[in-house]
Amino acid sequence: MTPDEVTGNRSWPEGFAVLLADYERHLTAERDLSTHSVRAYIGDVADLLEHLIRLGHDDLGQLDIRSLRSWLAKQQSLGKSRSTMARRATAARVFTAWAQRTGRIGTDPGALLASPKAHKSLPGVLGQADTRAVLDAAAVAADDGSPVGLRDLAIMELLYATGIRVGELCALDVDDVDDSRRVVRVFGKGRKERSVPYGVPAGQALERWLVEARPKLAREGSGPAAFLGARGGRIDQRAVRRMVHQRIAVVDAPDLAPHGLRHTAATHLLEGGADLRSVQELLGHASLATTQIYTHVSTDRLRQAYQQAHPRA
Repeated sequence: MTPDEVTGNRSWPEGFAVLLADYERHLTAERDLSTHSVRAYIGDVADLLEHLIRLGHDDLGQLDIRSLRSWLAKQQSLGKSRSTMARRATAARVFTAWAQRTGRIGTDPGALLASPKAHKSLPGVLGQADTRAVLDAAAVAADDGSPVGLRDLAIMELLYATGIRVGELCALDVDDVDDSRRVVRVFGKGRKERSVPYGVPAGQALERWLVEARPKLAREGSGPAAFLGARGGRIDQRAVRRMVHQRIAVVDAPDLAPHGLRHTAATHLLEGGADLRSVQELLGHASLATTQIYTHVSTDRLRQAYQQAHPRA
């Protein structure tokens, strides 16, 4: 959602439209956020500015803590979830801090704004047996040597092997895959680079895709994209999500999106004995607290660790 899209059908003060365009440029050029993140921030700030207009304000200098709180209260009255309200409060604080820093307002009212705590819900996770069945079924589907079948197998193996985000997978270029060391170079949120290892099965699937199948789908405009769609362009996230659902539906396993495979990978790493900080680095989390919320360890493993380690177990 660009500033033009959010303001196109509204009667906005000219200053607000310019302000939103400047903020969009800041998010894109200076903070280097993803298209999805920029769209979310711009949408939330546009909604805040729309609320100011309804309150009779046409100048950002009239934004204060009272109007911010009334905006969030309006979200609650509309039935918005706590996670949505928490996200919008964060968006408001980021925006007002930028506005003060750049001299657009004298004080930062967002600094006084408390954030509603979002409920933390974990995505589903596949057991190790179900994961094996899903990957085995994907391998069987690729036995005919079809480019799409080999591509899908490589994607499934890589998502589970590395726990990378679907957006990170779609952004991979061929040169990001180091088959000699079996690592992929990933650019995560904020374009932070990390290297993530993968195992032998994923390596074999990737090699077959890149060597045998990718050239059959590649077209003049394919560029360096590691994974291609059926028409030869860089594969998009919707296509990957659709494929993951289809592949999991083949076996009797809980339906998961790619994010569920990310959670599955993290869970299996922890169950296998990986320490939390290693999992944090692999997943690309800035904070260990995020990893602690995102992952979980089975009760059986916790009980086993307690019995082995505690002198009074």
